Amino acid sequence: MIQLVFATNNKHKLAEIRDITGKRFDILSLSDIGCLEEIPENEPTIEGNASSKAWYVYNRYGRDCFADDTGLEIEALDGRPGVKSARYAGEDCISENNIQKILHELEEHVNRKARFKTVISLVINGKETRFEGIVDGHILLEKKGAGGFGYDPVFQPQGYAQSFAEMPPSEKNKISHRSRAIVKLIDFLMHPE
Repeated sequence: MIQLVFATNNKHKLAEIRDITGKRFDILSLSDIGCLEEIPENEPTIEGNASSKAWYVYNRYGRDCFADDTGLEIEALDGRPGVKSARYAGEDCISENNIQKILHELEEHVNRKARFKTVISLVINGKETRFEGIVDGHILLEKKGAGGFGYDPVFQPQGYAQSFAEMPPSEKNKISHRSRAIVKLIDFLMHPE
């Protein structure tokens, strides 16, 4: 069985990834390998953050690793919050602060188109490969649902009548941006060139 470190200690992300990968891989968290420090996320792009996190773990711990970074890109806000999605309302903010900030910024906008974008950077044997997953949708006028995390209560994926937060995890995991990127990662690992 292939063992990989997922460069996160976020329990929600870890559960989501393990649910998607099933029993095909042994996915370890940062704490599983004794990495308790905060990995810097100082890059100006989602791709850059994913890459720097994966290389951080690979270079310091010598473990094959993948890291992700995700951003919510809102068309009317010129792609914001984007790479700053997790800290959009400030360094010590929580998801609720971020949600309220985008709802406030969108009050005067009719266009509520948005997309979630995940980039996964995989580093194995000193070689990096990237995978991208995107899901299009729009921002709701108010929060709906109690599940999920982050912006899930205000994001409704295209073609669905529910927000991500209203969907059971199994349904969200089939269509999410992270799922789309991880499926590409799994395919790459199962069918190396």
